Amino acid sequence: MIEQLFQTNHDSCQSLLTRLALSPAVLVTVVATEGSVPRETDSWMAVFADALVGSIGGGHLEHQAMEQALRLLQSGLRTPQNLRMALGPSLGQCCGGVVYLYLEPVNAADLPEIELRLQQAQSLTPIALFGGGHVGHALARLLCSLPFALRWIDSREGIFPLHLPSHVRCEHSEPVQSAVRDLAAQSRVLIMSFSHAQDYDVLMACLQRQRMQADLPYIGLIGSATKWATFKHRLEVRGFTQQELAHVTCPIGVTGISSKLPEVIAVAVAAQLLQTLG
Repeated sequence: MIEQLFQTNHDSCQSLLTRLALSPAVLVTVVATEGSVPRETDSWMAVFADALVGSIGGGHLEHQAMEQALRLLQSGLRTPQNLRMALGPSLGQCCGGVVYLYLEPVNAADLPEIELRLQQAQSLTPIALFGGGHVGHALARLLCSLPFALRWIDSREGIFPLHLPSHVRCEHSEPVQSAVRDLAAQSRVLIMSFSHAQDYDVLMACLQRQRMQADLPYIGLIGSATKWATFKHRLEVRGFTQQELAHVTCPIGVTGISSKLPEVIAVAVAAQLLQTLG
């Protein structure tokens, strides 16, 4: 029986490499698509004799691709195959698009190449999250499963979970705004510390860096329109222009979600961050 492993993208990559060192598999990759399809190009799954790692969209599409991959795996052949799958009534998926798959037998000898390919495909966008409160924790848990490399920063010690994925870096910074200086270029910044004073200091540091380097495409500040009006006035007094202040998103999160639950706020903010990826 095939065991399907539902994991984050990062964990799936690690699981593939670990399992491939012990047993062969067929790597199924979405190489092209037409129309409406469940997953984007470069999505993949690895079919082992007893396990399925990753996903190309689920449903009958994934099931039939898995069966084809198992046949190729059991044949012992090393010749890759191309597979065209139309997502119509015959597959029980009415997306209406077409998925082109590349089925590639791989084994332990292919590990260096596979690892390099996964690293290149898994280009994670840097996120800087300032604040380890309830919303910060909910957001960090969610971002771990999305294509982001998270740098989580707080001025307080002992607030971060003990066990986090390798693409999450926790950092104690005092003063907290000093961490802005060496953020990775193209970082999306989220400001939600435990105090308005710290939020203001981090925001001002971000705007100063943006003025000099213009390499922070998203600066988000948690809070109400009233909080932003207060901050905006203070920043105007400091000499920041309307154009510079327009780069700040406050309140944060996609519109139309009114719940104040940390987990709900986290979903709304994560959705907005995904919109910045284009």
